[in-house]
Amino acid sequence: MKTILTESLNLKYPIVQGGMMWISKPELVSAVSNAGCLGILSGLTYETPELLAKAIDETKKMTDKSFGVNITMLPTLRQINYDAYIDVIIDSGVKIVETAGNNPEQFMAKLKKNNVKVIHKCTSVKHALKAEKIGCDFVSIDGFECAGHPGELDVTSLILIPITVDALKIPVIASGGFGDGRGLLAALSLGACGVNMGTRFMATKEAPMHDNIKKRLVEATENDTMLIERTLKNTIRVLRNKQAELVEKMEKEGKGLMELAPLLSGMNGKRCLVEGDTEGFIFGCGQAVGLIRDIPSVEELVERIISEAKSSFERLKNIME
Repeated sequence: MKTILTESLNLKYPIVQGGMMWISKPELVSAVSNAGCLGILSGLTYETPELLAKAIDETKKMTDKSFGVNITMLPTLRQINYDAYIDVIIDSGVKIVETAGNNPEQFMAKLKKNNVKVIHKCTSVKHALKAEKIGCDFVSIDGFECAGHPGELDVTSLILIPITVDALKIPVIASGGFGDGRGLLAALSLGACGVNMGTRFMATKEAPMHDNIKKRLVEATENDTMLIERTLKNTIRVLRNKQAELVEKMEKEGKGLMELAPLLSGMNGKRCLVEGDTEGFIFGCGQAVGLIRDIPSVEELVERIISEAKSSFERLKNIME
């Protein structure tokens, strides 16, 4: 499968694995890259740039294929030296960076000087156009179905992808709602050069989290996600559980960030992913969870997706003849 994404980033298949906090670690990232896709380390999973450097080295020992690093720039209680993280990425020789959240313009000159390809993830055409203007190589456009932060405009992938493709000159990666071969083919037909998948890759053997969490994803339906932090103008789509429902209740009661912060803490997630507590943390999860039926290896999943895409393509050819 050849697209500008596979050709530019030296991939076999046009599939990108999302940079997921606490989950996009070397064991998952290397498995994705070894399967012919683009694995992406979650840079801020590592509390210091030095720890990220070690993770990059560990990933290199597990794959000789292309992989990238995600740097998400969102409001946080923890002060982050983004420059230091960017320097580590450049010094390590990694040539692909996925940015998300705030505008990465201040880092673009340094990244481009070192021949780093930049994928910027955003949730609106307005921000996609800005990413193009500042020199990003790809835009990953996140539809309303996505895990994590879908923005505040609530536009679904089926509409947002072709609108973004029409508006931009640089290639567009489709993100939000993708988990099988039918979705991959649909994204390509909408003009995208590939798909970004996060939720589906969580339910794989290599994903570094407790089996209880993976089983919960298999059991979930498309109706088992919910939106919280809407009152904070920081909307996030998460798996429905006791913690998320408590946050929703407190928001309805008018509680603010300071009261909600202990429940929203990422450290809860770090603990629960290890311990297998499915109820005690805020867990970003997309509506693609409804497509999950099993927990295969990454390689099995990718080969299945490609086979499904090819079968769907043949079926459409027969319809169109």
